[in-house]
Amino acid sequence: MNSRASTTVMVNLLLVMIAALSLGPLLWMLSVSFMQPGEASHFPAPWLPSAPTLQNYRQLFERSGMGRHFFNSLVIATGVMVSSVLVNTLAGYAFAKLRSRGRDKVFRAMLAALVIPAQVAMMPLFLLLKEMGLVNTWIGAMVPGLAGIFGIYLVRQYARSIPDELLEAARIDGAGEWRIFWQIVLPVLKPILVALGIFSFLGAWNDFMWPLIVLGDQSLQTLPVALASLSREHVQDNELMMAGAVVTILPVLVLFLMLQRYYIQGLLVGSVKG
Repeated sequence: MNSRASTTVMVNLLLVMIAALSLGPLLWMLSVSFMQPGEASHFPAPWLPSAPTLQNYRQLFERSGMGRHFFNSLVIATGVMVSSVLVNTLAGYAFAKLRSRGRDKVFRAMLAALVIPAQVAMMPLFLLLKEMGLVNTWIGAMVPGLAGIFGIYLVRQYARSIPDELLEAARIDGAGEWRIFWQIVLPVLKPILVALGIFSFLGAWNDFMWPLIVLGDQSLQTLPVALASLSREHVQDNELMMAGAVVTILPVLVLFLMLQRYYIQGLLVGSVKG
């Protein structure tokens, strides 16, 4: 075996080991979710259930009301994904292609704001939403994700790759700015929009701190908050907790697997322009 083949084998073995280390805990979490109550507490912990059961999932939805919390998370995450993609796309395209006075200065100021932790704005934002009557509402939970500096930056960098000649030709032909945006710009931006949508959905779905602050009503709690509350009540019920964790990561995993081709394409192409 020559040196090139040996290197290929070693690299593949290393990748398999890394994949096993990454997927091992997730697969064990899935396995524990099908175990009988108390089975995962044995030492050493079993890898596979002795008698697989759906009891943990039934208890999760029938007694703990996780169906309602799942629906809350789905509505909030979907709303954030749609609104953030729309707002960030409009803003990113404007910063990339529409000329205006002070455009670059405003964009640099926005980038400078990236160093400010999001937690700093939580209390002022909560007080503002309280005055507007949006506390304990889905809209209040969506507000922080409606637009983001990183999303605007991502779209701007991608939109800069669109030739100015193409846009000017459309204007000469009589197309308005909205028509240019919807019929020319959006199709070109499709890969980066998918990546941005996945980022937005994932961030809103996994968000714990802001829903905990703004959603005091238990019936409006999202899945991560409800799962944390459930863990305090069933601290020894590992199987039930693992079933809740599976339910939490499943929608994000399905979304990523469905859109991974566009996601990777968007990241690769969007990184070409500086």
